[in-house]
Amino acid sequence: MRNLIVFIGLVFSIAVVGQEDILVPKTNKGKIFVYWGWNRGYYSNSDIHFTGDNYDFILKDVVAKDRQTKFNVDPYFNPSRITIPQTNFKAGYFISEKYNISFGVDHMKYVMKQNQDAIINGSIGIEGNDFNGMYQDEIIKLTTDFLIFEHTDGLNYVNIEINRFDNLAQLFPNKFPLEINITEGFGIGGLYPKTNARLLSFEQHDDYNIAGFGTSAKVGIDIAFLKHFFLRFEGKAGYINLPNIKTTFVSADKANQQFFFLQRNFLFGGIFRIGK
Repeated sequence: MRNLIVFIGLVFSIAVVGQEDILVPKTNKGKIFVYWGWNRGYYSNSDIHFTGDNYDFILKDVVAKDRQTKFNVDPYFNPSRITIPQTNFKAGYFISEKYNISFGVDHMKYVMKQNQDAIINGSIGIEGNDFNGMYQDEIIKLTTDFLIFEHTDGLNYVNIEINRFDNLAQLFPNKFPLEINITEGFGIGGLYPKTNARLLSFEQHDDYNIAGFGTSAKVGIDIAFLKHFFLRFEGKAGYINLPNIKTTFVSADKANQQFFFLQRNFLFGGIFRIGK
């Protein structure tokens, strides 16, 4: 974190030095942009419904959290390991002065809290399983023998967004010595998680699968420097619905859940014009 603070300080210094160039009037239409960064995620509790041959049960109000990778040069800036942290990638195009469209991936991580108590309803009737029985509003401890449930490589939200972009210097002339921009947007997309699950007595399953869809809204502020680069701080909220989560290697077995999420994002990128 100390290294990150130093990095931000250097960028602000460069921005101040280059402020005269930044204030040169320009238009956004026709520009492309790319950014990369990292997120911190938060999830609402959710009901998870597990179905398959000889079992059908629901776990109520399951608690989950993200899995933040400790900040260090490796893996955050190691090209071979940069996808290990929770990341955001976007590429986009300005269709007008104030509006752009973008496409990218929010690489989040979702980890069910282990050993929590949850309410269970339904039935389990798998031969030789210690958890067989009929359940009606009973409390069960989610031990590793019962369930491991994670979308950790990750909870991949592949989305397209439409965003509005406003330069505060244009809204409030002579108030901002730097180019500071406000952006808001709405997104929609699909979920392609790599779900790591071990359910009851089944073999552990860890694979990618098209599992559902999501929607999101965001607001952000960015600070431009050296005419073509920017830092952005962004907040995002959204809804995720996963009706087709693969939990075992048996084709009939699956889970479904839906929940809300929040992100805090730190991003950096570049913006350039195509042609003249």
